[in-house]
Amino acid sequence: MTQASISTTADAARSAPPEAKSGFRLPTHWLGVAPFFIFALMFLILPTLYLVVGAFQNDQGQYTLDNIRQLFTDQSIRDSYWVSIKISFWSATIGAFVGLAMAIAIVRGGLPRWVRSSTMTFSGVASNFAGVPLAFAFLATLGRLGLVTVILRDVFGINIYAMGFNVLTSWGLIIVYLFFQIPLMIVIITPAIDGLKREWGEAAATLGATTWQYWRMVVIPVLWPSFLGTVILLFANAFGAIATAYAFTGSSLNIVPIKLYAQIRGDVLHNPHLGYALAFGMIVVTGLANIFYIWFRTRSERWLK
Repeated sequence: MTQASISTTADAARSAPPEAKSGFRLPTHWLGVAPFFIFALMFLILPTLYLVVGAFQNDQGQYTLDNIRQLFTDQSIRDSYWVSIKISFWSATIGAFVGLAMAIAIVRGGLPRWVRSSTMTFSGVASNFAGVPLAFAFLATLGRLGLVTVILRDVFGINIYAMGFNVLTSWGLIIVYLFFQIPLMIVIITPAIDGLKREWGEAAATLGATTWQYWRMVVIPVLWPSFLGTVILLFANAFGAIATAYAFTGSSLNIVPIKLYAQIRGDVLHNPHLGYALAFGMIVVTGLANIFYIWFRTRSERWLK
C-alpha cells in the first residue's frame, strides 16, 4: 500500500462522524397522542367491551343468549327499533337533501363570500348543539306555550295544537333532529362540492353538453358516493342520540335510546343486561352504518383528490 493511500484512509477515518451509541430511548414521540389513546381506551373501548360482555350474561353472571333472543321476540323492543329506524331515516334523508341544496348554493351559487363564511360558522356550532339545550329551545318555541305558538294564536288566530299539531311526536322529534342534521350535512358535503374541478365544466361546455347534462353525467356521479356516505352517517348520528330525545319527549316516545335508559336506570323496567343487549344492537346498527360511510367516502375520494 502506498503512502498516499494510507494518508487518504487516515484522513477519511478522522473526518468520519463518530458512531452513535446504541442505547434505550424513551418513546417520547408518542407522548403527544398518548392522551387520545388513553381517553379512547377508558371511555370508548372498555365501556363497549363491558356492554358487549354484559349483553350475553344474566344477573348471576352466567353466559346466556336470552337477552339477544329477546331483541327479536319482544314486540315492544322490535317496535322501538322500527320507530328509531324511521326517525333516523327521515331525519337523515330530509337533512341530507336540504343540506346539499344549501351547500351548493353557498359554494357554486354566486352568493357573497360572507354568506358562506357565516353559514359554515353557524353549521359548525349547530351540528354539535344537542341534548337538553336543544330540547328546551324547541319546547320554548313550538311547545303549547312556546313563543311561535302564542304568536300564531294571539296575533293571527291560528291555534296549531287545535288543528292537530303536537311537537311531542315522531315528526316533532324529526324536526328537532333536523336542527343538527342539516348543519352536519353542510359541514361534511361542502369539501366534496369544493372538489369539483372547474375544468370539468369547461370540458363539458366545449363538447356541447348542456348544464343539465353536465350535472347529470358529471356532478351527480362524482358527488353520489359522498352523498350516500353522509346520509348513512346522519342516520347513525340520529339513531344513537339519546339526550335530545329523552329531554324532549321524556318516556312518551318508544325509541331504542329511551327504552335502553329505562332498562338500565328505570325503577319498573330495571333489567341492566337487557339494556346491554339493546346497546349491543345499537352498536351493530351504527357500526354497519359507519362501515358503509367509510366505504362510500373512500370511493368519493378517488375523484376528489
